[in-house]
Amino acid sequence: MLGQGGPVKVYVATRPVDFRKGIDGLALAVQEMFGLDPFCGAVFVFRAKRADRIKILVWDQTGMVLVHKRLEGGKFVWPQVRDGVMRLSSAQLAALFEGLDWRLVRPERVRRPLVAG
Repeated sequence: MLGQGGPVKVYVATRPVDFRKGIDGLALAVQEMFGLDPFCGAVFVFRAKRADRIKILVWDQTGMVLVHKRLEGGKFVWPQVRDGVMRLSSAQLAALFEGLDWRLVRPERVRRPLVAG
């Protein structure tokens, strides 16, 4: 669902949103807050005022997917930027989704061979 064949762009809204919003309300928030097309295939992450809840919105080519997760213990680690948008890697998103400190995940540097064979 979240990573269909290749790198996925992940955008995080750093300020809380109204969690009464559903798919349509969050798709509108993507346009207004991120300035992006909610149907571009990127993953958009939102949090509630309570730091134990997140929503993830993504277009999967057949429909809009909305995931709502509540941690039963602890809180999600959230960026300190209060009013903006930031990018995460797919690995950082996976850590965030598990309730781990995504800041400890460092993307591996892309290495290319000097010669083939």
